[in-house]
Amino acid sequence: MKKKDTKPTEEKLKPKLFSVMKNYSGKQFTKDLTAGVIVAIIALPLSIALALASGVNPEQGLYTAIVAGFIVALFGGSRVQIAGPTAAFATIVAGIVVRHGMDGLIIATVMAGIIMVVMGLCRFGSLIKYIPGTITAGFTFGIAVTIVIGQIKDFLGIQFQNSPIETVDKITEIGRCIGTFNWQALVIGLLSLAILIFWPKKLEKIPASLIAVIVCSAIVALTNMDVNTIDDLYTISQAPPTLTIPEVTFDKIKTLVPDAFTIAVLAAVESLLSCVVSDGMIGSKHRPNMELIAQGAANIGSALFGGIPATGAIARTAANVKNGGRTPIAGIVHSIVLLIILVVLMPYASMIPMPTIAAILFMVAYNMCGWKNIRNIIKTAPKSDIFVLVVTIVFTVIFDLVVAIGVGMVLAAILFMKRMADVTEAHAWIDVDDEDTDVDNILRKKIPERTRVYEINGPMFFAASERYKYMLDDNDIDVLIIRMRNVPAIDSAGVEALSQIVKRCEKEGVNTVFSHVNEQPMRAMTKAGLCDKVGQENFCSHIDTALARAEEIENERRAALAHN
Repeated sequence: MKKKDTKPTEEKLKPKLFSVMKNYSGKQFTKDLTAGVIVAIIALPLSIALALASGVNPEQGLYTAIVAGFIVALFGGSRVQIAGPTAAFATIVAGIVVRHGMDGLIIATVMAGIIMVVMGLCRFGSLIKYIPGTITAGFTFGIAVTIVIGQIKDFLGIQFQNSPIETVDKITEIGRCIGTFNWQALVIGLLSLAILIFWPKKLEKIPASLIAVIVCSAIVALTNMDVNTIDDLYTISQAPPTLTIPEVTFDKIKTLVPDAFTIAVLAAVESLLSCVVSDGMIGSKHRPNMELIAQGAANIGSALFGGIPATGAIARTAANVKNGGRTPIAGIVHSIVLLIILVVLMPYASMIPMPTIAAILFMVAYNMCGWKNIRNIIKTAPKSDIFVLVVTIVFTVIFDLVVAIGVGMVLAAILFMKRMADVTEAHAWIDVDDEDTDVDNILRKKIPERTRVYEINGPMFFAASERYKYMLDDNDIDVLIIRMRNVPAIDSAGVEALSQIVKRCEKEGVNTVFSHVNEQPMRAMTKAGLCDKVGQENFCSHIDTALARAEEIENERRAALAHN
């Protein structure tokens, strides 16, 4: 048997747009045009809401979606990525603006863009896999919590005495000023939430956020309710994006380096995660390094044209795919439509009630928090992974994202090294000669005709989980044997990788048999429910038993076919 070469080929630094246009058709343009318009309608209220949550003017959210969305569509490494402002940056941007002003935000974002371009040129796109899933899930959930806390004020119509920045201070201020609660604001907020929750169940094609904005704005305007609107708190502009050059000094650059790295890392992680999700939806493969370069250029462009940090937006990208978008043309259309809306219809946005903005952000926080993923990790992961998850969430809420990711990575590394140290052992071989002394070498075995055997060597953990997904590339088989005698340990990402393999086998009508699963991996797989799903009869203690089980399955298949 020949070992399969799994070494990845060198990625081309070529925008996806240039590749897909070779076979572009008028039919696909119609689909991209429709998807781009729909995504622009979805992005309109979200961009405004996220700008306000970030402590900047409403139109700056649209500037970000227009400029960054256009650049990422033009130069990005994904066919369907939609870029713009996202909830992950809200608290970070708000903090930078308060501490350093808009000039500071522009400088930090431009520096972050340069860092991302360098990361792409140095081909760091694949390094995303070295950030454990528990840390990504932790800081995402933590950001969602901070967004919810930050919007309670507007949702309840509370009048703050101070202007707190930190999440803990906001909670304290809410408690101190709860007496200024406005029941009319709460009514509009609850109505907005109801529309956002129940409207998609009836008419998914028309964005619920747009309906909430139109209905609640009309109610407040026609009944003269005592509810703050955007116009009460902000001066809204309909001018298109214009070039803005900040005053740059060496001291500012030095001070803003940590913020720039925070923006760069978060933008890289979220953009590449969005690409991975969209790849699964359309059966494509993105170019991570080209995507990093495009995202870096997009952040530079967004900052210089009055916007805020941008990244790939998972929800808007998914909406693009669901509405027929399959090429970057949809992203370009989305940006052009938003520009037209900004110039023509922006004055009407000043009528949007602040409780409606808060309700939209509540839904954004709910959709991004990944509570199901958190639940699965708590339910199936080792205690060390759960500990890292909880610490990351707490540090994100109480401190900030930089501290949370830093502490989380250090903890994950230390706990992983401990886990590896606990299972490492040394063997002393006696009388070794040039001959292969392994009597269980698979080359010495007779493998049934429609069976494939894959042997995994080494621990299955987050950085290695991508290596096992090729197992079912040859699907003209009845049985896949996964031999795990040399897998001393496995984490939640490894279990998830095996679960995906089993799920794909089921889809292809292939039986999965495991051979020689060690103690710790068996505990983790049992806890995750994988053993019950595969069946205890398909967990064999030795390769000979596994091969016998495979032959039994093949004979049963032949008998069933002969009977039919």
